[in-house]
Amino acid sequence: MPGRLFLTRPMAEVAAFLGVPRVPEDPPRANMAPGQEVLTLTATGVQHMRWGLIPAGRKNARGRPVLETIVNARSETLFEKSAFAGLHRAIVPADGWYEWTGAVRRKTPHAISPQDGGLLAFAAIYDIWRAPGGRGVPQVATVTCAPSEDVRHIHDRMGLLLERKDFATWLSGPEAEASALLRPWPAGRLNVRPAGDVDWSGP
Repeated sequence: MPGRLFLTRPMAEVAAFLGVPRVPEDPPRANMAPGQEVLTLTATGVQHMRWGLIPAGRKNARGRPVLETIVNARSETLFEKSAFAGLHRAIVPADGWYEWTGAVRRKTPHAISPQDGGLLAFAAIYDIWRAPGGRGVPQVATVTCAPSEDVRHIHDRMGLLLERKDFATWLSGPEAEASALLRPWPAGRLNVRPAGDVDWSGP
């Protein structure tokens, strides 16, 4: 599942992919981590959002407070969990994401990206967190699903990816139609390669 993303291509290409006139400027980023801001498309436009939902006031099915920041949300329970009630749908664009395999302290990083060299659209959910003093902080979590055949050998989860033709349905369509999109990416469309040259201290 996506714990780090990368997006290094020109923003004009990102805008064209998302179908919008322009997006906020962002420098090439090879190591986008939870807690940082990521470009996010909503039904009203594109903006930066904090990756990770602060669960203030959220409760689980047992009525207990959710204490951990939500970076990834499981698609299987997305429309059932009370912790996700009232959230809106969004899309996070990226060139790809990273996964690690191996033993602790000897993990090997892998970069996953489209075979055709294009962009990926991660399904996401978002809301606005009210910080002390009333400041609104847009925050987003990516949605995960079972892995495709391309990545099953390195992880048992992956980000839920969307086709461009399904953007409008995911962002603002009825829940029943959006639920039909909660499925793994087709096999043969993702490339997995070593990512040993990444500066993990960089942005």
